Amino acid sequence: MSQSDNNALRAVSIVESTEQLQKDPAKTMATAADALGSIAIDATHLTMSVTDPTAWATAMNNLGMVPVGLAGQQLVSDSLCVPGFDPNLSMMTGITPINPMMAGMGLIPPPPLPIVKEIIHSKSCTLFPQNPNLPPPSTRERPPGCKTVFVGGLPENSTEEIIQEVFEQCGDITAIRKSKKNFCHIRFSEEFMVDKAIYLSGYRMRLGSSTDKKDSGRLHVDFAQARDDFYEWECKQRMLAREERHRRKLEVDKLRPPSPPAIMHYSEHEATVLADKLKDDNKFSDAISVLLTWIERGEVNRRTANQFYSMVQSANSHVRRLINEKATHEEKIEQAKEIYKTELLGILTQFEQIVAVFNASSRQKAWDHFSKAQRKNIDIWRKHCEELRNAQSEQLMGIRREEEMEMSDDDDSSDVPSKRSRVEDSALAAQAYALKEENDSLRWQLDAYRNEVELLKQDKGHHARTEESLTKDQQLQFLQQTMQNMQQQLVAMQEELNNKKGELEKAKEEQTHAHALVNVLKEQLKNAKEVADSNNHDYLAKENGTVNVAVFNHDKEKDSDKQRQALRSEKEALLIGIISTFLNVHPFGANIEYLWSYLQQLDSRISANEIESLLMRLPRMFKQEFTGVGATLEKRWKFCAFEGIKTT
Repeated sequence: MSQSDNNALRAVSIVESTEQLQKDPAKTMATAADALGSIAIDATHLTMSVTDPTAWATAMNNLGMVPVGLAGQQLVSDSLCVPGFDPNLSMMTGITPINPMMAGMGLIPPPPLPIVKEIIHSKSCTLFPQNPNLPPPSTRERPPGCKTVFVGGLPENSTEEIIQEVFEQCGDITAIRKSKKNFCHIRFSEEFMVDKAIYLSGYRMRLGSSTDKKDSGRLHVDFAQARDDFYEWECKQRMLAREERHRRKLEVDKLRPPSPPAIMHYSEHEATVLADKLKDDNKFSDAISVLLTWIERGEVNRRTANQFYSMVQSANSHVRRLINEKATHEEKIEQAKEIYKTELLGILTQFEQIVAVFNASSRQKAWDHFSKAQRKNIDIWRKHCEELRNAQSEQLMGIRREEEMEMSDDDDSSDVPSKRSRVEDSALAAQAYALKEENDSLRWQLDAYRNEVELLKQDKGHHARTEESLTKDQQLQFLQQTMQNMQQQLVAMQEELNNKKGELEKAKEEQTHAHALVNVLKEQLKNAKEVADSNNHDYLAKENGTVNVAVFNHDKEKDSDKQRQALRSEKEALLIGIISTFLNVHPFGANIEYLWSYLQQLDSRISANEIESLLMRLPRMFKQEFTGVGATLEKRWKFCAFEGIKTT
């Protein structure tokens, strides 16, 4: 280590002693004096004059240290010192000199001390801190869960081993990714190690004692955003969220009322335990709910019927206990009623006595001696007391009427029996009824055992018969299904027959309508022939041109008559209109199958022969052409009514 480095370390110790002086001035004054003496002893090795205060202050400032006072230089200027303060006062009085402006004395607040960065030595390199007067290096925003740092400004000749040697002082390194350029990424095992690495930002790194530019560089350490860090941070956050949800669930479960206990499943052991619980008065309510659940679940079968019967019998025997309990409660009610009636009689007696006092006071012998106000008050008191007495007497009379009604219901005795005897009789009757029920239940249980034995005997002897009965049942079911299918077919055939009858009736109506039209057309044809004969006789003497015109008119009339004959019904006229429209939109014509498939969508009862015969009866409207050659020869019908109009 050089002499300058030793001086720097001594200066750092002086600064530390000044900090300790602020905490404990008396203890650290001697340490500071020794340090100053050591610097004064080694001052001959410095390249600057120690007596020059300006040069010394500049050197200490470059090292990032607060300059301390030397001989001939006071710590604080005279303008800041208290007027009249003599620093040599301790020489006379033996008192340690105190600076009134020292931190902690209450005159001024202590100044914030800058962070002093020291020189860091390692085997392969040395790190020198930057000038403290310069601003601190800037860093980016810290990513969540950051464990990776970016290190830039590395010397060109630095290696991965040198980088690990420098930064392993900050903590455990898990990975180093070095680039061919002068930067690398370092990943630590914990997040707090990143803060130690950020502390090295701004240091100048020098490899060995070389002065080559490739062996030096200024480090820039910053937070790096890595996917592994973010993934681990997300995993940790999810784990914390799960723990928080679990903690909240536990808190909610603590506040939630306890759920009712689950009903256990049926077994022989549980049935035995339940039978014992049914006989206990304290556990009867819970046991009866379990029994009800088992019965509703369908646990009762031939094997378990006896156990369930015994448990139902235990439940029935609990009725006797309930009746006895009810009888005791009724007895208590009757006793309370007797006490109430006795007390009410005493109250009514006292009311009668008070009313008698008021009546005696209202008599002439005593009434004349009271004043007017006293008489008024006595009269009011008497009326109020009489109202209360009447109310109490009515209540007592109501109780007596109820007793008389109960007495009238008893036809056996004319005397009024006591309430206690009636309660005892009802309890005895209830016990007798319960014993009778228990006897009946035992008899029924015996009958059940006998029936079960008989069933077992029948099962052993008639096993083959059961198989035959099963086959017969299957055959019977098959026959029933076939009968149902035949009935459905019969119903469908009847519906089809009804539809055919309706169609036949419609066809008959159309036939009658067509016959009427034929008769009308025949009469018109006769009239037309007579008119034509008369016209032919008149036109014989005319010229040839006129004769041709007459013949043409006659032929035209014949064609019109034929067309009238072709239209036999309204249905055919509708078909002609539809076919004309269809062929008009098909200028190249259409075959009879195409026409028939189109018309079947409108009327499913029409046939292709009927359509073809209708088209052949109207040659002036429809014509037939042959297209194709050989195997592709095809007959097509075209609409030609417009051609006839054009020719005429």
